[in-house]
Amino acid sequence: MVRNHIRSKMIEPQDCDDGDEHETLPLPTLPPMPRERVPLQKSSICSRSYFMVVMVFFHVYIINVIVLLLYVHYNNGPGDVLATPNRDEASRGSNHHKPPESHQQPSYSGFQRDMYLPRLEGIRVGHVQKLSLVPDKVHEMQTLSLKPLLFEIPGFLSEEECRVVVQLAQLKGLMESQVMVPEGQEELTEQLNLSPDEIFNLLDLNQDGQLQLQEILTHSRVRDGIWLTPENLREIYAGLKADPDGNGLLSLEEFRSLGSDAFQRFLQQRGVKSSQLVRNSRHTWLYQGKGAHQVLRDLKKRVTRLTRLPSALVDLSEPLQVVRYEQGGHYHAHHDSGPVYPETACTHTRLAANTSTPFETSCRYITVLFYLNSVEGGGETAFPVADNRTYEEVSLIQNDVDLMDTRKNCDKSNLRVNPTKGTAVLWYNYLSDGQGWVGEQDEYSLHGGCVVTRGTKWVANNWINIDPDYQRQARYQQLVSQQGEEDAEDEGEQSQPSPEQLHTADSHQEL
Repeated sequence: MVRNHIRSKMIEPQDCDDGDEHETLPLPTLPPMPRERVPLQKSSICSRSYFMVVMVFFHVYIINVIVLLLYVHYNNGPGDVLATPNRDEASRGSNHHKPPESHQQPSYSGFQRDMYLPRLEGIRVGHVQKLSLVPDKVHEMQTLSLKPLLFEIPGFLSEEECRVVVQLAQLKGLMESQVMVPEGQEELTEQLNLSPDEIFNLLDLNQDGQLQLQEILTHSRVRDGIWLTPENLREIYAGLKADPDGNGLLSLEEFRSLGSDAFQRFLQQRGVKSSQLVRNSRHTWLYQGKGAHQVLRDLKKRVTRLTRLPSALVDLSEPLQVVRYEQGGHYHAHHDSGPVYPETACTHTRLAANTSTPFETSCRYITVLFYLNSVEGGGETAFPVADNRTYEEVSLIQNDVDLMDTRKNCDKSNLRVNPTKGTAVLWYNYLSDGQGWVGEQDEYSLHGGCVVTRGTKWVANNWINIDPDYQRQARYQQLVSQQGEEDAEDEGEQSQPSPEQLHTADSHQEL
């Protein structure tokens, strides 16, 4: 009881009492001493009451949180979840960013105001992630490089699916992947109104007033589709008498004496072998939309799950490309997409550009490459500068060693992927702009197909086309939606134009 706690003076009153009366006791005669507050224990009834009050408030708080979560869940329909995949993708390890205010557009078909592009995370080279892409199977995705962001997924296709894709390509028929660019390049030069001096300045990458062999080689490969070596170029210089002093360099005066198509005319007169082309293969395109073979449609759905992109973007991208390389076939190092400048239009959205431009490029945000067979010899996919500390185009050719030459120097590439049946390889051709959309071209995505030394190589490509210009991509989606509605009215049923209708044969650029 309280009386047991008396040491001196009158007892301090308790915070909670048990019904007893407090009383004052006479003080004994003691010397003066400082007052001291005696620590008192609260009754068990008081402690129990305090505990119950705290628990009641805690449970009320938890109930309010649960009610709020349920409210948010049931007020967001399936369409909202699809439009903003970050709500469920965050747990998968994706890196998401919302677009800036300047990129946000009114709602278009398949687009919301918070539209952005999720990206897979590489973490580190060798990191393995578990994926659920098809029922009752778990795929493993391994990071092969961070520059470019590159992944390998073994067993992405079954043996039966590989066989079906190859047979469908054979039934449709394959065409030569590349021929020499036809004459008429002077018309483009006239249209651009470029003088020889301006062209020289564009080719002179290091701005030293002279054109080195590698600067001319880069230009010729892109422009004419012919893979010249330094030895070939010296032969052409001698044949055209373009380098009188024989130092292997072209001055501005020497360059002015040549026509814009002098190299091409010289090579056409001499003849060009298939091994001298940038690409030596045959290919065809397979539609993957409504009415296509089930294997092709399943493959597109799997790619959509793998990339985690909205299905509208995947549906309106290029059809599946199937390629066959015979023995001796190759594809020298290249980029699947070119850099996009203000005066450049993406091939797939050129109708929405509202401008006329002589510059077009295939804006392929992602490449997904499938190996349809295991090659007996050669045929690797080489990434010459993967995970390099720096990238300089001029440095790709040093001391007559050309890192882009997949017939001679594949073994010098930083990374090579062996062609294994059923394996898929995914990489990003563009960086992120840091705000959820397409940024600059990833120059480290330079890659090529090593020469097939024995047997035949079958591969397929799915490219995901996205315009770095958000507004232009949105307008393109709107045009497609409107065209689909008009077709539906004409045919009496809901339909969307197929990618084959939207992408004409000449729009599939062999970059």
